[in-house]
Amino acid sequence: MTRKEEFEYNNTDFPLTPFSKVTTEAISWNESMSETNHTMVTEFIFLGLSNSQELQIFLFVFFLVFYVGIVFGNLLIVITVASDSHLQSPMYFLLANLSLIDLCLSSVTAPKMIADFFSKCKVISFKGCFAQIFLLHFFGGSELVILIAMAFDRYVAICKPLRYTTIMRGNVCVGIVAVAWGTGFLHSVSQLAFAVNLPFCGPNEVDSFHCDLPRVIKLACTDTYRLDIMVIANSGVLTVCSFVLLIISYTVILMTIQYLPSERSSKAMSTLTAHITVVLLFFGPCIFIYAWPFPIKSLDKFLAVFYSVVTPLLNPIIYTLRNKDMKTAMRRLRKWNMNSRIKS
Repeated sequence: MTRKEEFEYNNTDFPLTPFSKVTTEAISWNESMSETNHTMVTEFIFLGLSNSQELQIFLFVFFLVFYVGIVFGNLLIVITVASDSHLQSPMYFLLANLSLIDLCLSSVTAPKMIADFFSKCKVISFKGCFAQIFLLHFFGGSELVILIAMAFDRYVAICKPLRYTTIMRGNVCVGIVAVAWGTGFLHSVSQLAFAVNLPFCGPNEVDSFHCDLPRVIKLACTDTYRLDIMVIANSGVLTVCSFVLLIISYTVILMTIQYLPSERSSKAMSTLTAHITVVLLFFGPCIFIYAWPFPIKSLDKFLAVFYSVVTPLLNPIIYTLRNKDMKTAMRRLRKWNMNSRIKS
């Protein structure tokens, strides 16, 4: 006999007073909370990308090569920009920060995904799962601001060249980067403010290779309709509005380029092509994951892989292949490294 039944049994000879009704409800609530605490989720299980052992070995090699490329490519850009005096301009300062964020963004999910290919049970702790969500949105929000800043940098350089050095001063660039990291932090906190206190007392299987808010909140033991709307309103609207703003900015820049001399216009077009390609690679998956109202599991999983592993590798390739100054600086860095080895 439960405490509630015992209480009601012992009081059957007496009429129920308001106090007794409140006491009965309190006992019932305490019992339900006790049961919930006993079944509280302490870890989540990833279903991963595939159940096939042969395919998992192939994916392990494939993503390991990709991740090594991400680390090497993005670190190379950061080191090249930091060490070469010819690249001390706002555009390359922002590019170095973009590469650093790409490296951090990929490192949130890729190492765990690669290690899990040889794990029968792909487990992550409750705190680890929400730490992953926080870091994903922190670096993702920061990258979004950096991409907007890079578009603004190109707009000033091409449309207002005489005022470029005045507008894009050193302290302005440092301020932009600080705003980017601060925006990423605020975005992450706003995403987790309500989700972290949700009751998780039942299913704990995440149909992905990492934790992300849209998938995890579906496992909560409560109605998450309002939270789904909040995710769309926060991440979805922010992503779509930023993407539209960037497209308008680059359209204005492209229209301005038409009136430039052929030599300047070809160089500007080469730089803009790289920027626009990176914007499309970053925002395309984000819009489908966070703003598309009819999610498709298989597509979402593919886009998550593209967003967290493929894009951070393509960014340094795009910027180095399309930029003569970067290629020249890397050759100087390689020569300096070879000369230093010969001398030692």
